Amino acid sequence: MGLLFRNRTTLIVVDVQEGFRSYETFKEVAASCAKLLEGARIMGVPALVSEQYPKGLGHTAPEVGLQQEPVIEKTVFSVVKAEGFHLQGRDQAIVCGIETHVCVHQTVHDLLQRGVEVHVPADAVGSRHRLDYDRGLQQIDRAGGVVTTVETVLFELLGRADTPEFKPIQKLIL
Repeated sequence: MGLLFRNRTTLIVVDVQEGFRSYETFKEVAASCAKLLEGARIMGVPALVSEQYPKGLGHTAPEVGLQQEPVIEKTVFSVVKAEGFHLQGRDQAIVCGIETHVCVHQTVHDLLQRGVEVHVPADAVGSRHRLDYDRGLQQIDRAGGVVTTVETVLFELLGRADTPEFKPIQKLIL
């Protein structure tokens, strides 16, 4: 596993929906996903968003800050198995969202099986219970995913400080 590169990476935001708002870590996960989404826009990294059964769980929380990103509605747990999913020829993915041990975990495994290098910022995923969160990250790590942080991901994509994107990215993390 190596560093992330803008021209090889897609951001996948998984199920940060109203139905999960009662989770203790929801606010922090939504804010972290928003940072990743804004960072992807600044650096020209394509992003897509999934919603698990929105009729029951509601739509993506407004604080995530969706703009023109495609939204995939699904009833399968893995975004990879949802109708309309594609990586646009990219071989790296950043996966964030809810729940670490279910939809995030299954998406990561399916991406890895396709030969995609997957990075999961631990501060941008969440589960209802701490045990599920911990075990989900552990399984992702053991399967070959890179467990990382939002700041690490953004600076890897940035690559250097002497770019016009540096200051806007720096503002996102401060």
